Amino acid sequence: MLDEISAALERKFQSDAKGRIFFPNSTSIPGNSLAFGSRNLLSRQNMAKPKKKKSIPSFTSFDFEPGSVIAKKYRVLERIGSGWEGEVYRIRELNTHIDRAAKFFYPKRNVGNKAVVRYAKKLHKLRACPIVIHYYNQETIIYKTLPVTVLISEFVEGELLSEFLKRQKGKRLNSFQALHLLHSLAAGMEQIHSLKEYHGDLHSQNIIIRRFGLGFDLKLLDMYHWDYPKPQNILDDVCDMVRIFYDALGGKPQYAGQPEAIKNICCGLRRSLIQKKFKTAGKLRRALENLEWKEK
Repeated sequence: MLDEISAALERKFQSDAKGRIFFPNSTSIPGNSLAFGSRNLLSRQNMAKPKKKKSIPSFTSFDFEPGSVIAKKYRVLERIGSGWEGEVYRIRELNTHIDRAAKFFYPKRNVGNKAVVRYAKKLHKLRACPIVIHYYNQETIIYKTLPVTVLISEFVEGELLSEFLKRQKGKRLNSFQALHLLHSLAAGMEQIHSLKEYHGDLHSQNIIIRRFGLGFDLKLLDMYHWDYPKPQNILDDVCDMVRIFYDALGGKPQYAGQPEAIKNICCGLRRSLIQKKFKTAGKLRRALENLEWKEK
């Protein structure tokens, strides 16, 4: 019985010289892309190979030297700062000698120019907010054989908040100075939040500061796009502002000796308490303006 079954199977299936099994007198099997007939057997060499996606080189610094000319229009003066998406340089127009700010986007972080378009549209939407720099135009340059998109915006005189704090006595502000700083920041961010927008990456290295009367004139250098809902982004902005305030006062070493009014704002840096008390920059500003100050 077994011999009869084996003989039947040999008649049903045959194999070629390389051991590949096929059905005699059959050219293909419905639902299968490979032909099993002896005349239509496909070799691996003839099968279509999937196209490999071109990998985009990853680097985290352009390192433009002062004096370099870009796009045949601008001369690089200095690097102002850097972030996850790219670097910001101070540049000067060759024809007018007007200084501008240029953000160079890393190709890896700007696939299909999506980051540039998103950033430019955000700046345009917020163009009436004094704390936001004005967007002008964009350029494309070739850097190490790669096309790099450059976003040109206004250049603002001043210094980074991080550098400003380093120059202060004890590398920190006193309570009243820090309150003025936080009020200026909250008032500027309030207009952004009222338009249902957010900054997304507030810290001392992307805020330009100048003293102005009793307060400070501030400009935001960089913004970041997050994929999660905007209400959470706005709450995160508020937490970031309180953290900047905390650090400007000297951080942890100085916190225990701060007045109770200061501690009521910092909330021990507990995000849940900060977000419950100050849901937007506007609420933080109003809280500062109605602050009850009690001397020790």
